[in-house]
Amino acid sequence: MKKTILKSMAAVVVALSATAVPVNVMSMEAVVASAEEIKPAYDTRAEISQQYKWKLEHIYPTKKAWEADIKKAEELAEQFALYQGKLSTSPKTLKAALDDYSMLMRIHDKASVYAYMSLDVNGSDPASQELADLADNMSVHVMEKTAWIAPEMVGIAPLKMGVFLKDESLAPYKYFISDILRTKPHTLSKEIEEILAQAAPLAANPEDIYNMLTKDIKFPNVKDESGEEVPLTVSNFVPHLESKNREVRKQAFESYYGTLTQYQDTLAQTLSGKVKANNMYAKVRKYDSAMEASLDPNDVPVKVYDQLIDTVNQHLPLLHRYIELKKKMLGVDELHMYDIYTPIVRADDRYIPYDQAQQMVLDGLKPLGEEYGKLLKESFTGGWIDVYPTEGKTSGAYQWGAYDTHPYILLNYEGTKDDVATIAHELGHAMQSYYTNKKQPYITSNYPIFTAEVASTMNEHLLWESEYKNAKTKEEKMYLLNQRLENFRSTLFRQTQFAEFEKAIHDMDQKGESLNAEALKALYKELNEKYYGPAMISDEGITMEWARIPHFYYNFYVYQYSTSFAASTALAKQILEQGQPAVERVGDQFLAAGNSNDPISILKAAGVDMSTAKPIEETMMVFEQTLNELERLLNEK
Repeated sequence: MKKTILKSMAAVVVALSATAVPVNVMSMEAVVASAEEIKPAYDTRAEISQQYKWKLEHIYPTKKAWEADIKKAEELAEQFALYQGKLSTSPKTLKAALDDYSMLMRIHDKASVYAYMSLDVNGSDPASQELADLADNMSVHVMEKTAWIAPEMVGIAPLKMGVFLKDESLAPYKYFISDILRTKPHTLSKEIEEILAQAAPLAANPEDIYNMLTKDIKFPNVKDESGEEVPLTVSNFVPHLESKNREVRKQAFESYYGTLTQYQDTLAQTLSGKVKANNMYAKVRKYDSAMEASLDPNDVPVKVYDQLIDTVNQHLPLLHRYIELKKKMLGVDELHMYDIYTPIVRADDRYIPYDQAQQMVLDGLKPLGEEYGKLLKESFTGGWIDVYPTEGKTSGAYQWGAYDTHPYILLNYEGTKDDVATIAHELGHAMQSYYTNKKQPYITSNYPIFTAEVASTMNEHLLWESEYKNAKTKEEKMYLLNQRLENFRSTLFRQTQFAEFEKAIHDMDQKGESLNAEALKALYKELNEKYYGPAMISDEGITMEWARIPHFYYNFYVYQYSTSFAASTALAKQILEQGQPAVERVGDQFLAAGNSNDPISILKAAGVDMSTAKPIEETMMVFEQTLNELERLLNEK
């Protein structure tokens, strides 16, 4: 993920390349592991070589230098507040304010990144905790002193602002200003805006209650593959569903969802409360729906959301065909929802040394050109990446950094194939940040959620193509084909199913219908049956799946996983087929575009028109081709 923007598909989407049933991918060469392939284990961060740690001294050489910027940010925030009430004076004054705002926020971001990243590699360190606390205080101060800028710009008379925008000195800020003015019809009076801001914590209560409740829920013990009783938890639920032992899968499934069912009324009320809050805010701000209110800040048309659902629905027979194949390969009379995560091809689970993983990524991303490759090598050797897990380190993976730093990547590398894909994924974010910061002024250097996952998943597509091209055996190819099909199922289809559910529950509330537990369960079962088709038994437990998806509290968030996946599939295909012209177009028009235009226009300039159904349809063609190839190999004697 790109931190502060969104979580990675690999971390949020339940994706599933896995371990084993009919065929074994491992070759004899892989079984005979060399000494270098022994997985390293570190008890403390001090044991890890410097080459595998990021270099935060590239941001600040000393704590004293960081403290100076904390103080400077607070002083600049005080000075910036003096512009309040004066933005309409002249173009010169407005430009001066925006120049100072950019300077302030650059220092704010740089100081914040340093503090939080220091904490993320050693969360129990008191000194790092102190840095984060001081950064929090600075950030609150800065936000208080700058929150007025957008409302004041919206309040400038349209004719006057029109004259201002013709002034050449404001050219670097034209899109930034125009994007703020675009939301003017939904910007309310100062008094009402203040009331809504004060009510924001109340609107967040349903999510807070959900998070606390789901942390407190205790699941029963279940038997693992060795027959030992172990506690069932949120974190080991999916690994249990990946078990080769069907009884293990079934028991985990029924125990997990059976426990959630005991809390169904409370869970339904928390979700209903969040939906009601979303609909209320949308109505107050004069939007037709909560979905429109959510998409509008990123300037994404509602038709993009509806089009995704409609197009995926048209291609559900392809998913049904894959589910039929899964049932056949598992050799079961009935396919149940607790079988869905079960791998149909055995994974190569040997340890992949980090140096080898780097080379795999370099080879996979060669189509992106020589300059891109040089930057990848610099990221591996230049202190960009923190590699290995240790106690106290933040879990998962992310890319972060500030406008005035190089990108940074946090990994928890365990040497799996998924970890190699994670490296490629996070480097996609890093390269997008690098190119954007190099080309764009600070004010348009960020990029919206809608495009944030495109560069990263494009890299995953290219890596997969490289691995498949170099696969030497039928078994290796089958594993990779199944891995890709699972990525499509879990990202394109499953996230669209979630998006359709989210739209439906907001529509139900808007019509005055109750979102009680039974209504939510009935709706979810209906959608599940539609998506997975007649070969799948939609067990009663699956009707509670909505209760374990925290993203339903993120206000129309999940659809972007599907749209990003489709856009990146198209871009990867263009790069492989067109070569350098596509590389240059994607680099100039997308990777370096930042927030210089609306996301639909940026992707269109890069070669993907997400305002049409074409990218979704083309992605479905890739899914069908992958399915055809797996079926061909299965039938090959």
